[in-house]
Amino acid sequence: MAQKTDWREQGVRVVTSNQLDLDTAQTPGMTRATAINRASAGAEKLWAGTVKIYPNAKTGAHHHGPLESVIYVVKGKARMRWGNQLEFTAEAGPGDFIYVPPYVPHQEINANEDESLECVLVRSDQEPVIVNLDIPVAEEPENVFWVDPIHPDPEIDL
Repeated sequence: MAQKTDWREQGVRVVTSNQLDLDTAQTPGMTRATAINRASAGAEKLWAGTVKIYPNAKTGAHHHGPLESVIYVVKGKARMRWGNQLEFTAEAGPGDFIYVPPYVPHQEINANEDESLECVLVRSDQEPVIVNLDIPVAEEPENVFWVDPIHPDPEIDL
């Protein structure tokens, strides 16, 4: 006879905003708080939390090793820089998603001078991999737009 799963104890978990855990790997210029991980919810394959960057602030350059990251912008305007010298840049606003592949050197910037940037962050593993980098930064980054058959180049008039 198959063993019955106790869904009460092994089912859905709710982690309320007052239960977020600041005891996680940090990067200068931002505050990360853990919401979902093994300890808080029993998650095995992902980590989720929040990120807050104060007005007109930016993080140090860093990457997350083999982890994939997804950032969902809740409030404010995110300016992402990435590359070996942070030579590429793109912006995202409320409702936008940002995907950061493994090992990509990047920096998050709050593009607003008068409001905080608040995001939800999800990573592909439990390990809090943060590799802070000391790299030379390009003075004039290149704007990059996501262009494919669904997303046309915004610099071309249609």
